[in-house]
Amino acid sequence: MSGFPVRRPRRLRQNETLRAMIRETEINVRDLIYPFFVIHGQGIKNPVPSMPGVYQLSIDNLVKEAAGVVAAGIPAVLLFGIPAVKDEVGSGAYDPRGIVQEAVRALKGAYPGLLVITDVCLCEYTSHGHCGLVDGGQVLNDPTLELIAKTALSHVEAGADIVAPSDMMDGRVGAIRRLLDTEGFTHTPILAYAAKFASTFYGPFREAAGSAPRFGDRRSYQMDPANSDEALREVELDLQEGADMIMVKPALPYLDIIRRVKDNFNAPLVAYQVSGEYAMLKAAAANGWLDEERTVLESLTAIKRAGADLIITYYALDVARWLK
Repeated sequence: MSGFPVRRPRRLRQNETLRAMIRETEINVRDLIYPFFVIHGQGIKNPVPSMPGVYQLSIDNLVKEAAGVVAAGIPAVLLFGIPAVKDEVGSGAYDPRGIVQEAVRALKGAYPGLLVITDVCLCEYTSHGHCGLVDGGQVLNDPTLELIAKTALSHVEAGADIVAPSDMMDGRVGAIRRLLDTEGFTHTPILAYAAKFASTFYGPFREAAGSAPRFGDRRSYQMDPANSDEALREVELDLQEGADMIMVKPALPYLDIIRRVKDNFNAPLVAYQVSGEYAMLKAAAANGWLDEERTVLESLTAIKRAGADLIITYYALDVARWLK
């Protein structure tokens, strides 16, 4: 192949029309999933200080805010619940009248076509803040599986379209699949947080969800950020246990993981642009250091280019507006 001056790549970069015609990767509003934090009460819209533009919402305000999501054409939301009371076993997570269960009913009643995904975990509901049962300072794997599966079932019975276990207990996807199938919910998909790393980028989320652990950390069950091969093993196990979709979390610092997972499994892949990623972009934009719109779109394009099919982002509503 002849080089310069025969080959001039800049020929195809001369104007936006030409650049758009040959663009390899594009973000579409249908790629987006918008997360919500829902709390008990009425008329509540508590701002999350570390996440400008993000709120804890009571169910009535959740339904109001979801109207904008539907109008924007965003196909799905992801719900995180903040209970009124916490206990050692996280009973609010699998209470049929729990906060997420009631939120699901309200959303599906108001917007039947909106896809409602629920986060399945115990950390927001336990008094100790860990994602499983605790004994002697140790997070117990196997006894936790029953409660995780019960939580998923209660969400589906309330009307959830997809359940997304985020606890990172070994075997939880299989436990959920078996219980859902036994109860007749064979068609409900599982979106597994398959490669969820023990990341410092979750800090603002823990403020929003009130889910910071009261002792220790989550490194005994979430993945070591240094590991890549292990992520592939985790994904393979979740798919074998019945996961229909898989997630890599966080997103931008783990583009290599997204790419490897997509190349190795080619399963529907969701990436989570987490709270820390959002907070950094917001802070830089507020200080005038970055152009917010262009930087966000570049970041999301990189995530999709790496192999993500769908992206969970707190910027979803902004992106929908920008894309118009």
